[in-house]
Amino acid sequence: MKKTYIIAEIGINHNGDLDIAKKLIDIASVSGCDAVKFQKRNPDACVPEHQKGVMKSTPWGEMTYLEYKYKVEFEKEEYDEIDRYCKERNIEWSASPWDLDSLNFLMQYDIPFIKIPSAMITNESLMKASAKTGKKIIISTGMSTEEEIDQAVAWTKNNDLGILHCNSTYPAPLEDLNLSYIKELKRKYPDHEVGYSGHEFRLGTTVASVYLGASIVERHITLDRQMWGSDHLGSVEPQGLIKLVNGIRELELSYGDGIKEITPGEKVIRKKLRNNQ
Repeated sequence: MKKTYIIAEIGINHNGDLDIAKKLIDIASVSGCDAVKFQKRNPDACVPEHQKGVMKSTPWGEMTYLEYKYKVEFEKEEYDEIDRYCKERNIEWSASPWDLDSLNFLMQYDIPFIKIPSAMITNESLMKASAKTGKKIIISTGMSTEEEIDQAVAWTKNNDLGILHCNSTYPAPLEDLNLSYIKELKRKYPDHEVGYSGHEFRLGTTVASVYLGASIVERHITLDRQMWGSDHLGSVEPQGLIKLVNGIRELELSYGDGIKEITPGEKVIRKKLRNNQ
């Protein structure tokens, strides 16, 4: 079984605090994840006009929605430090660009892949611009039709491409996960990697995705599910992340090649219990 590439999605769960981001990087590194991932936005470009002036209650007081989005957004100073710190912690990092400005921003760094979130895979200009970078592209497919997935793949098919099955509910109900669709994605796109981006409470379902053929796994992580913010509730806490990574690595080790053989340990027991046969 191919080694699963495990992405710890920090997203905006740092709540605009670089120290929290570093703690989450530490947790991902210690757990054995391969990469951490953030989200990058130009709020002026991403926030709809009718929402920009809407007032929002935040831990920093009442502010407009646009002000809030800027409050939790990292810029070059923070990403320079994230880049340096991830090298120190021996873990890769990337981010999901939500607009063309953010894509161009990320190209300052030697990131290993561009992750397109489910919300953006129908954004033709962003998809095509991402493909032109020549980077590996990973797309999530939550809340998308098969036709929308086909189109997204067509826009990026000349790149090294990963396609992640996903349910975009936070947290996602178990009965809505439809993990068996991973097998359909593998059948439909045999030339591309297939993976899973999970937002459910449980860990076993994500381990099961690897058994079904996912070679890339992404889960949101948080210091505490009770923290303020929109994504914490569907995220994995530190101890859970350690268990999740261990579960995936144990599955990889135990999966085998499907050929029935008597193992060296069994030969000793066979000789003992079958009268030296």
